[in-house]
Amino acid sequence: MASRASAANRRHYEALAASPQVGSDELTNEQIQHRADLQWSSLTAEPGSVDYSEVSVAGRRALWIAPEGSRADQVLFYVHGGGFVGGSIYSHRKLVGHLANASGTKGLLVSYPLSQTAKFPAQQQHVRDAYKWLKTGCPAEGIVVGGDSAGVGALFGGLLLAEQSALPMPAAALSISGWVDFTQSGRSYQTNRERDAFFQKPTVDFLASLALGGLDAREASPLFADLTGMPTSYLQVGEHEALLDDSVRFAEALKAAGVETRIDIFPEMLHSFQMMAGFAPEADDATTRFAGWVRPRLAQRMPPER
Repeated sequence: MASRASAANRRHYEALAASPQVGSDELTNEQIQHRADLQWSSLTAEPGSVDYSEVSVAGRRALWIAPEGSRADQVLFYVHGGGFVGGSIYSHRKLVGHLANASGTKGLLVSYPLSQTAKFPAQQQHVRDAYKWLKTGCPAEGIVVGGDSAGVGALFGGLLLAEQSALPMPAAALSISGWVDFTQSGRSYQTNRERDAFFQKPTVDFLASLALGGLDAREASPLFADLTGMPTSYLQVGEHEALLDDSVRFAEALKAAGVETRIDIFPEMLHSFQMMAGFAPEADDATTRFAGWVRPRLAQRMPPER
């Protein structure tokens, strides 16, 4: 049974579904994004013993996240979600703080152009450029990449572009409620329609159209790409979310491409429930699972710290 604390995530999406969205005449896009960032960030407890500092990465604002005692040569490179119309390094800084703290790494939380200012593949190209920037100062074997929701689509799109540029792949990848099918063809849009207040298919179709412009949705979707050579991946997803099948089918596609893949489906959870880290036991369980999964993979590939 879902914890009482986890209901905060459901209330967040119910409120989001009832509030003015991008394109509304009632609020500007900037006001909507700022309000959504504050609401989303409030779901997450402040992680202890973590320092934050802003930095420019590939021409855009990013955030270094440094838990006490973390190794400088091990970095969680993270791409935030938000449907390509919202989310920021500020809405997600506490979540990445928890993930980095648990895994013993530093975090680098990057931003990318939103749909209001740029269309695909600009988002994926910026992720590639940001990864290349990090790669100049950190060995690939010490980099773990991660993202949630739309951030996963930008992340794996960026990794595919990085591979085309002959950049070495990171040690591992984390996907949280990944949005990787921009055609919205998963059956869970129907089977979880009554459970997921916000991610109704027409809503996600609209978000995809804003991001893609005239680009073919299937061509832009990591789900339908050749995933050979992608890093070993760990996917986390909620049982009750409309995007459940994105993760299930992506795990199948990764395995079919020869990529070592794990997927955990969390009972009764909704989209990106990990944002409740520090408040809900399900989110803390997910963070602990990630740390237990990634630490030995980094240890296998990295020399001992001197």
